[in-house]
Amino acid sequence: MAETVVKSPWELDRDHVIHPYTNFLHFHKEGTTIFTRAEGHHIEDIDGNRYLDGMAGLWCVNIGHGNRELADYIGRQAAELAYFNTFENAGSVPAAQLAAKLAELAPGDLNHTFFGTGGSMANDTAIKLVHYYFNLLGKPRKKKIISRELGYHGSTYLAHTLTGITWSQIGFDLVPDLVHYVTAPYAYRNGVGMTDSEFCDMLITELEQKILDLDPEHVACFIAEPIMGAGGVIVPPQGYQRRTWEICQKYDVLYISDEVVTAFGRLGHMVTSQDLFGFQPDILVMAKGISSGYVPLGATMVSDRMYEVLKTPKDANPSLSHGFTYSGHPVACAAGVKNIDIMERMDLCGNVRRLGPYFESQLQTLSAYEIVGDVRGSHYMMCIELVRDKAGRTPFPEEADVSKRVYLHCKQRGLMIRPIGSLCVFSPPLTFDKDAIDETIHIVKQSLEATISDLKREGYV
Repeated sequence: MAETVVKSPWELDRDHVIHPYTNFLHFHKEGTTIFTRAEGHHIEDIDGNRYLDGMAGLWCVNIGHGNRELADYIGRQAAELAYFNTFENAGSVPAAQLAAKLAELAPGDLNHTFFGTGGSMANDTAIKLVHYYFNLLGKPRKKKIISRELGYHGSTYLAHTLTGITWSQIGFDLVPDLVHYVTAPYAYRNGVGMTDSEFCDMLITELEQKILDLDPEHVACFIAEPIMGAGGVIVPPQGYQRRTWEICQKYDVLYISDEVVTAFGRLGHMVTSQDLFGFQPDILVMAKGISSGYVPLGATMVSDRMYEVLKTPKDANPSLSHGFTYSGHPVACAAGVKNIDIMERMDLCGNVRRLGPYFESQLQTLSAYEIVGDVRGSHYMMCIELVRDKAGRTPFPEEADVSKRVYLHCKQRGLMIRPIGSLCVFSPPLTFDKDAIDETIHIVKQSLEATISDLKREGYV
């Protein structure tokens, strides 16, 4: 009788799990790190190694890991009502409570929420509702979407088309001739030789010209993150967000504010579009921090003006033919309700406003290193860009895998950060205190020094 081979979780994962953004050059040899538990702003792997979580899972574990109050609340909801559909004639208490709370938090007349299970789904929903809205208004030609180079809006078929990170699209098909891109507000690369004011003027002129070139009668919406996340933590020049909104108002183009990352405290406010950047979106998209990642949840909020059109019965089909099995999932919405309650009682937005400037200033000290070309971001959403030559802003060749080197050195020293090309991204839980910030900076300094030593030995610097 053949002896049964018991595989380790690492082997089971390697053999059967398809991971997001897997690098198949290395995966089957290196596998992945299996994590087993987490608490506060620390996470532990299957071998007992403990790490400071400098990325909040993936921009999302805002209240920290292992919060017993939230876990117990989720468990009670699962025992009471784990699931029933929320289609036309059914609903749940948590979904109603969360939608009302979001209406309270969101600016202006954003009073109506469609729930899904994440940011990609929420952005897909936003585009479907935009097209549907204009169809109902008798403007079926208004279909085109303007997005931005390096913008990140998700990975479903439509959301991937919205995303302007071109390397991520290699080998995949996109929706043809639907999305048109304008220049990213990336001063370090795209604004060289210009003042912030001149760069902003250029970007606004470009957006207006893009609308005119496509014809305002054909342009439905502009989608933008207030601060760009996965594309490089790009902070636009002062006034950019408000001015892009004004251009959209001028040409009857709806503005979708993708706050999947920026909402729920990462910049010190629950919602940033109006509070920090002075504009009122027509659609607000949220996910990640809405539930601190404890249960998948996303939300698409629309204005009263849009809702009045969407709710008007149509003779041919009076139903809104859009929805998902898990829209308004009771356990997910309960997680959202309690998560926001915990955030407010812990004053996590206040913590970020108090310590964010300190985190920024400490990260700025990394500019002293010869391979650090730029340090940018805001509060608990930060990034360092690594370069081969500071004066010329020359990037490292792809094969140097420079941010991965820093990441691995950080990991060896007990810190998890996110490497993206030449970028090291920091997005810690909002529970991060001064000690955690200081430990992060200490480890990153050691890791940069080790990386520079490696690069010199291999002839990259």
